[in-house]
Amino acid sequence: MSRGLVIFDCDGVLIDSEIISARMLIEALAARGVVIDLPYVARHFLGRSYPVVMAQIRAEFGLDLPPSFEDDYRDRLLEGFRAGLKIMPHVAEVIEQLAVPCCVATSSSPRRAEMSLRLVGLWDRLGARIFTASQVARGKPAPDLFLFAAERMGFAPEQCLVIEDSLTGVTAARAAGMEVWQFTGGSHMTGLDLADSASARPDLRFTSFAEFFQMAPEAQKQ
Repeated sequence: MSRGLVIFDCDGVLIDSEIISARMLIEALAARGVVIDLPYVARHFLGRSYPVVMAQIRAEFGLDLPPSFEDDYRDRLLEGFRAGLKIMPHVAEVIEQLAVPCCVATSSSPRRAEMSLRLVGLWDRLGARIFTASQVARGKPAPDLFLFAAERMGFAPEQCLVIEDSLTGVTAARAAGMEVWQFTGGSHMTGLDLADSASARPDLRFTSFAEFFQMAPEAQKQ
């Protein structure tokens, strides 16, 4: 990569949260008669905002969930995060040693992003540089969020490297004209089919942030 800006996704990249979110959603939907599994969640929901997920559930299963569902789900999710949320191994060291600016671009709500990053100790490092889907007209897989983050940080798309876990996010980064690496080390990625399409093909895949500066030595502080 050329020296510029590193844009991290949050869930499944900075924090090992997607497996917790998926299990909570699977349980909540099962209580309402909708049976899905982890591969379904990964295929249809990974990297997408809550409103998009709800629209998919409505279209696929004909189920209109009451307004209370979101509050109940988020309360259970918070409990799950407090009990078991972990930072991705070595990602704090990468952020600390970066010689270039970085920020976060996430489909999560501002409240969830802040709560998650506070729990793992990253909020103080990244809080002022977090951009969410609530700030743009279209969430991932549209490029809007990545383009917005780059503009706010003062960089052109071709100067940016995006770190994503989901094919939805990879698609968004490619549509934004940015280099994109897919991180596959999250718990939710175990055993999943990583087949991609031309629009969702990362420039590189990696499984551990311990490898990051081996792949981008010029991005490390000297």
